[in-house]
Amino acid sequence: MQESPVGTLLRDWRQRRRLSQLELALAADSSARHLSCVETGKAQPSRAMVLKLCDVLEVPLRERNTLLLAGGFAPEYRESSLDDAHLAAARAALDTMLTAHEPYPAVAVDRYWNVVATNRAMGLFSNEVDEQLMERPNVYRLALHPGPPDAATHMINHGQVRELLLERLLQQVRATGDPILRALYDEVSQYPVPAHTEPDPGPPTPFAVPLRIATPVGELRMFSTMVTFGAPSDVTLAELAIELFYPMDEFTADTLRTLFTVTGGSGQI
Repeated sequence: MQESPVGTLLRDWRQRRRLSQLELALAADSSARHLSCVETGKAQPSRAMVLKLCDVLEVPLRERNTLLLAGGFAPEYRESSLDDAHLAAARAALDTMLTAHEPYPAVAVDRYWNVVATNRAMGLFSNEVDEQLMERPNVYRLALHPGPPDAATHMINHGQVRELLLERLLQQVRATGDPILRALYDEVSQYPVPAHTEPDPGPPTPFAVPLRIATPVGELRMFSTMVTFGAPSDVTLAELAIELFYPMDEFTADTLRTLFTVTGGSGQI
């Protein structure tokens, strides 16, 4: 018997989540026998069952649409541009959040860590960056590219940040099985560690890996938080994340405020 496309995809997601057929069936109020028949193509799942299984397996909205299409159903979730009227309120909220966070840096990224929007204070991170990287900016490429060896502004603890970011990206690859994320990981993991990276992690902080940036005016120390939209029903919103950077000390806070004022909001040193 020929395997069912939707059954094969569901099995892949179940195995990715390390669940047995019985565990998934119990969580989805079904039976292991029926789930086995779905995965092998002996039974065709209903639209409601596909969505229920996707919910239990925490399948991203984009892939839920793919599963529905594989089962012969119409997609459930709309994918809009941030410029569409449909997402006007969300776009306004995003712009408000980014602007309100100034003079501290903030950036919005999509599923692949491509930069969607920034506030003006993010200019701090664009100093001495390769122009090619800025054509289609990606957070991982910008953060992990070694940059020029004589750059006055650079990440002091590049090795620490690199290890943290690569671990986070690899977890995302394993959770989604996305080939584009896999290709991004393979690319940035090959970037060399710059010579100016300090092996010393520095004094203890409440955060395992703070962001430490050397600048002509002194060392800036920051941490970040990630913000997402609650209960999104649009693929674009579901894949959007906002990273907000905060100062870890008064020197950094005062310096960022001064830079923002002196440079007219560009944040560049």
